[in-house]
Amino acid sequence: MNSTPSRAARLHEIGQSIWLDFIRRGHLRSGEFGRLVRDAGVRGVTSNPTIFQQAIGGSADYDAAIESGVSAGLSPEALLDELILEDIREACDRLAPLSEESAGLDGRVSIEVNPRLARDTAGTVAEARRLHAAVARPNVMIKVPATAEGLPAITRLTADGISVNVTLIFSLERHEQVMEAYLAGLETRAQRGEALDRIFSVASFFVSRVDTKIDKAIEEELPRLIPGDPARSELADLRGKAAIANARLAYRNFRNVFEAQRFTVLAEQGANVQRPLWASTGTKNPAYPDTLYVDELVGPDTVNTVPPQTLEAFNDHGAVAETVTQDVEEAEYVFARLPALGIPLESRIEELEAEGVTAFVKSWDALVAALEGRVREIVARR
Repeated sequence: MNSTPSRAARLHEIGQSIWLDFIRRGHLRSGEFGRLVRDAGVRGVTSNPTIFQQAIGGSADYDAAIESGVSAGLSPEALLDELILEDIREACDRLAPLSEESAGLDGRVSIEVNPRLARDTAGTVAEARRLHAAVARPNVMIKVPATAEGLPAITRLTADGISVNVTLIFSLERHEQVMEAYLAGLETRAQRGEALDRIFSVASFFVSRVDTKIDKAIEEELPRLIPGDPARSELADLRGKAAIANARLAYRNFRNVFEAQRFTVLAEQGANVQRPLWASTGTKNPAYPDTLYVDELVGPDTVNTVPPQTLEAFNDHGAVAETVTQDVEEAEYVFARLPALGIPLESRIEELEAEGVTAFVKSWDALVAALEGRVREIVARR
């Protein structure tokens, strides 16, 4: 056992929790997951349709369970549900001691509602309630997308006492609406005289995809500017700046909301803040440092959910210091200058929500198709 705390574990001293953006049955059962919790600073787990597509469709870890499900006569849809639920329950159980130690703040495992329900408020609420009951673990979190239709679902589920991980947040405006939806749910519950202290929510604010989107727009705009024009060099220098700026402004907004009187009243009744969770923090552009979206977003009352390779990189050479509150004026400058230089920043960021929903639906459909193919293979061998 390593006696020196990992860099990720040291982030917890600043107030940030590192959650692992990865789940796979073999990883849970091999002892590797336990090692990451024990030695590498992991304090929670997030999942999404893409992660399960890669886990179930890209490994042999689930073959025995698939064959057993086919023998039991389960439909592919029911079988997929059971495969996912079993992994989530097992991860919850393995993180139960950490959940108890942190009084429910960490040791959390997130499971996402079917992405095909992203535009269906009633369907999202029903599916979230079903998943919450099916997992039946106090440290589960239900992921709900921050679509317009998802917002009222967040309020209803919070009022139900369900801990929600609000996912696919990209814009500052949507983040403000998500915080409003959470507060409204807490207020509804408080008005009914029901406890608030066991509800924990995170607002998953996606990071790297913002730079991917805005950097592409910058590359498209640069050839339109005359060489030697100061605007050209200024715009080129703004590559790789939008995502961190967006997140830092979101953190400032978070502080403003949860330090205001409206939340203070709820906090006196036991309510917890809705922590910003930095998602999509693996660096996609090889020109950028591999720990960029961890190093630059460290701060109190935050979560960063990282893929295994980013966790390994951070523990090797990441920076442990509070950074999310730094250079906020520079973040404001980025948001002011990009539009002035021809980049419609906010509208481009808003496009990411629909693209994210589409990507998760595509992953879900690919996962279902892969499982159906596997079931047909098993049946054909009989």
